[in-house]
Amino acid sequence: EAAMKKNVLKVTAALVVCAIILWLVQGLLMPKYMTESLEGNLIAEYYEEYGNNDVIFIGDCEVYENFSPITLWEEYGISSYIRGSAQQLIWQSYYLMEETFKYETPKVMVFNILSMKYGTPASTGAASQREAYNRMTIDPMRWSMSKWKCIQASMTDMEKEKEAELMYLFPILRYHDRWSDLKAEDFQYWFKRGDIADNGYLMQTGIKPVTHEHVEKPLVDYSFHEDCWMYLDMMRELCEKHGTELVLIKAPSLSPVWWDQWEEQIEEYAEKHDLTYWNFLEYQEEIGIDWNTDTYDTGLHLNVYGAEKMSSFFGQLLVDTFELPDRRSDEALSAVWAEKVAIYNERKATLEAQTASESKGE
Repeated sequence: EAAMKKNVLKVTAALVVCAIILWLVQGLLMPKYMTESLEGNLIAEYYEEYGNNDVIFIGDCEVYENFSPITLWEEYGISSYIRGSAQQLIWQSYYLMEETFKYETPKVMVFNILSMKYGTPASTGAASQREAYNRMTIDPMRWSMSKWKCIQASMTDMEKEKEAELMYLFPILRYHDRWSDLKAEDFQYWFKRGDIADNGYLMQTGIKPVTHEHVEKPLVDYSFHEDCWMYLDMMRELCEKHGTELVLIKAPSLSPVWWDQWEEQIEEYAEKHDLTYWNFLEYQEEIGIDWNTDTYDTGLHLNVYGAEKMSSFFGQLLVDTFELPDRRSDEALSAVWAEKVAIYNERKATLEAQTASESKGE
């Protein structure tokens, strides 16, 4: 009996050691997103910052590049966070929203409705549905039923054929052959990554003005897929359950084109369900957006100067519509945000210097 116990302990110890080694190797092989594709790091940063947020943004690059929580705080005392990721699809937004309520209950949940244009995961091969984008949202999520359901909803038919569930459960199965692609950053950020965003906002200081009109071919069918409507309903019901105001927005991006036929459907939905909806494409003049100076990629997204204008305008709308409190009178919270503001200003100065240097080198 003693020998059997000893053998069990040996096997257990061996399994633990193997598990630790696999965990360490997995940590090394997974992409770090610290010097390239920075948006892959956004979801993970929330878990170090959650709590005390009156406003949470959910969505794709149209939120994490167009809105500045720092500006909302400095001008209105609004505590906010952006839970954005690259090409975030509506089912992923829903499960991120569901997960967020496990950490905090904001007064306002802001959802950018661009992803209504994308269909189901079954549309394999579409630009809207790529495993690389899925992983930027799903891999950094903490394990929960929300993450598991997000995996199930997100997998393309091609991924299902490859048993991708196991690859999401154990990322080492997906990245096991990445040894030849390892770079210095993989070792530098093996155990801990730095913060690349400011409460979910990914700063850009470059300036690349709009030089031509963004034109797209008219569509054959402007109807949104039934799955998109289903998840929008689920978002609305989830926010109602938690007593949170769901606000729908369309960021002021010139591309991809936001068709009038889509606009009519969202306006009708918002009116039917008594939701607030703001299409900021219609407020460009009031916001003060200058497409010669406020975009870094010819109008697809705003740079920091445009994002600060957008946030200043949006903050006033939020205060007027929902009577959000000015939290700057909270000494403890103000101390936390003072540090955030300092980091933001330092990051801005550093990036501006880099942008100026790159401009001189051209």
